[in-house]
Amino acid sequence: MIDVPGRWNGTVLLFSHGYRPAGSPNPAANAPDDATRALLLAQGYALAGSSYATTGWAVEQAVPDQLDTLTAFTGKVGAPRRTIAWGESYGGLVTTTIAERHAGRIDGSLSLCGLVQGGVANWNSTLDAVFALTSLLTPDAGIPLTGFADAAEATASAQKLTGVLSKAQATSAGRARIALAAALHNIPAWNGSAQPRPAPSDHATAQANQYEAISGLVRNPAFAWRQEAEARAGGNMSWNTGVDYTAMLRRSANYKEVKALYKAAGRSLGGDLRTLANSPRITADRDAVRYMTRNVTFTGALRKPQLDIHTTGDGLIPAQSESAYRQAVGATGRTALLRQAYVDAPGHCTFSPGERAAALHTLEERLRTGRWSDTTPSALNAESRTADPGSPARYIRYRPGPYPRPYDLAHPAA
Repeated sequence: MIDVPGRWNGTVLLFSHGYRPAGSPNPAANAPDDATRALLLAQGYALAGSSYATTGWAVEQAVPDQLDTLTAFTGKVGAPRRTIAWGESYGGLVTTTIAERHAGRIDGSLSLCGLVQGGVANWNSTLDAVFALTSLLTPDAGIPLTGFADAAEATASAQKLTGVLSKAQATSAGRARIALAAALHNIPAWNGSAQPRPAPSDHATAQANQYEAISGLVRNPAFAWRQEAEARAGGNMSWNTGVDYTAMLRRSANYKEVKALYKAAGRSLGGDLRTLANSPRITADRDAVRYMTRNVTFTGALRKPQLDIHTTGDGLIPAQSESAYRQAVGATGRTALLRQAYVDAPGHCTFSPGERAAALHTLEERLRTGRWSDTTPSALNAESRTADPGSPARYIRYRPGPYPRPYDLAHPAA
């Protein structure tokens, strides 16, 4: 899909769309939504993007398809003066893969709420949450978490655990355990636009909000989406052997909430953590890990500037994923090429058109001048209001905590 405005400014934006479940509609997309498309076209940008050849965890197909889209653009429109790769969610993973592996095809990149922790780390983190739920809420139910025979088994497992979750949410002990599982995934206390924003000490509201997010994690990514990815990888690409869940919980932003909920329920947090420590662990298939490492685990070796933006209330890909990529880039000595900024909003990829445009303009200024201009929240908000006065401008100062289980090629020993 290619759109070129009548007065093209010479820059083409290569958009990588987010995850689409297997079998779902698969149209080409060159912008996150119609409002952002209209705004960027009015500003003179050309827009391009493909559908990817398949749905599901299609990194293997998405990257070459997006590169072919650039070739098609040059053939149909002409050579651009500047090429920026950008993408949302799983499309942020595709974009960052292009930035690391095909830097010669682009001038810079922008990841929006991107899965920049990489594939292996993503699936491990997803496993941690459901492992805690099954170990603490229904240890004898025999719900498989990996190695599904087919999509039907994955769906049945998700439905069974969803029922267990619903019953657990009705008791104080169950709510405390759900909060513990949510903390291992760093699900934020405010993660949906229809939710009330809890005060820092309002642990009951925070837990109720997290219950919505972890229920969604169970319904889709943890089972149905995992099964499709496992089928591609040829086995299970996740493990939790040797994982210290007590240490992981203490690093979580939700640790105080979990402690308070366990105290209110009269349950022993230490006892449940010992249960997790003693529960049978899950091992990965080496060949499947190798596949997911290729498709894709990051090196951190950026060669062109990249700007990442993330909402603080993202329950699907928590903002801590940015910490994982910052760590990888830092290990390669490329920190000067990376900037990260945060929007104070609940939900996954809930940016306004102005916030997206502000990020693009900031990246383009870096490409034009060779140095980063002001990337503070006040500067980004001013740029957002200028780009689209009618939409929210909510950048804030924020630094996420550590990612629960980083896995990158910049730290091979880990």
